Amino acid sequence: MTIKKLWFEDEKIFIQTGDGKVFWQSFLWYPRLKNATEEERNDYRINRLGIRWESIDEDISFESFTYDQPEPQGISRLFLTHPELNASAIARRLGMKQSLLAQYINGTKKPSPEREKLILDEIRKVGLELSNVAV
Repeated sequence: MTIKKLWFEDEKIFIQTGDGKVFWQSFLWYPRLKNATEEERNDYRINRLGIRWESIDEDISFESFTYDQPEPQGISRLFLTHPELNASAIARRLGMKQSLLAQYINGTKKPSPEREKLILDEIRKVGLELSNVAV
């Protein structure tokens, strides 16, 4: 894949390929890029595998632009928009391998509806426990 153009707009990174196709990814997948300055975002190098931002130590593969979900959904979105949630601790509470929950969060695996409900219910339980803390 050859990149003809790269730009940032509305919390997204866009690329246009040499054959005119436009792809995008949400900044939610790339927090370092999301939090980077405009100068840091514009300081990138394109190599044969993707795009590299040396100053913020971020890489995006060309392949990732063709994934089915350019915008995080469900469990992924919840954890990526709330970095204060500790995925390891939630996994422990559920008796789930942390690596499996991480795969749900980064979108490489999709939980069944039942599993997603269990995860969300556990997060709600944590929220209720925290709201009942006496001050």
